[in-house]
Amino acid sequence: MYRRRRSFLMMLASASVLLVVAAVASARSIPQPPSFISSRRKQLFSGIKNNNNSNLNNPLVERNNRASILASIRGGAFDDDTDDEYDFDDSDFDFDDDDMFDFDAAEDDFGDDNTLTQIIDAYHKTPPLTKAYLTASFGAALLGYVSNKNDFPSILQLDWKPILTKLQIWRPLTAFLNFGPLGLGYLMTAHFVWTYMSTLERLNHSNPYDFWLMMLFGSVMMVGGYTMLGLSPRFLGHNLSTFLVYVWSRYHEGLEVNMFELFNTRAELLPWFFLGQTFLLEGEVPILDFLGIVFGHIYHHYKTTNVLRTPRFVIQWYNGDNKYAQILREKYKTISSDFEM
Repeated sequence: MYRRRRSFLMMLASASVLLVVAAVASARSIPQPPSFISSRRKQLFSGIKNNNNSNLNNPLVERNNRASILASIRGGAFDDDTDDEYDFDDSDFDFDDDDMFDFDAAEDDFGDDNTLTQIIDAYHKTPPLTKAYLTASFGAALLGYVSNKNDFPSILQLDWKPILTKLQIWRPLTAFLNFGPLGLGYLMTAHFVWTYMSTLERLNHSNPYDFWLMMLFGSVMMVGGYTMLGLSPRFLGHNLSTFLVYVWSRYHEGLEVNMFELFNTRAELLPWFFLGQTFLLEGEVPILDFLGIVFGHIYHHYKTTNVLRTPRFVIQWYNGDNKYAQILREKYKTISSDFEM
């Protein structure tokens, strides 16, 4: 009996040792996340270093700054040298102060109408031409949804026969309102156009007539190119976005752009990335997207070499005393205030 009990205990001890060794080995084999500091935390650290002496001597301000740093950590860890530089004690984790956290404001941020409020606020802050273009596009899509089984109204499509015989001269312009049928694809294209078109219009806030010329040049080139190549004009609105992306990329050459939180690329490569994406997803040569890149390159070349200039009468009209020019100047003046230091 004694020998059996002793053998059982030895087997149990051996099994425990094997389990411990296996656990340690598996723990070592798990890759540990790298230690890094995000750009947001770097801004917070630089903000603490650049504070005035009065703020540094204020314990409440210093404690709030430290709390903001802790709240901004989203995975990863601080580097070893930063741990030595910024030591935290138990007093830094005092969450009883009412002035540190505003739970009423946090509750408002998660309200049901918060997203709708943000959309409305972004719409009101959209530059004039971008706002007018997207509003007209949504109105045309809604009209097609109601009257044409969610298809773009035929009276707004590009068709040269009624243009020449019935003088329906609005068709070359209204054809760019077509982003496709009203749905998720339409919303994604509209958001894409809003992002890059509004950015370019803001960049030209001091000389908005240069932005108007850019849009007119791109539209004329696309209508002419589509007509000469015999391409369907149904995608003019969608492919105008490729033209805008290319021009935007030349404005921001060298800028690092994050792609779907997967990897970074340079801004000048962005239109070519979308070109390849269209090829992979649709399985066909993206001729229409490539035309947008070509026309964008032609515009950028003519603009940088001063071949393409805004006509003087347009500049005089914008700077004149007429009522509509004054309204436009007031709207762009609001945008200009965002760029003031």
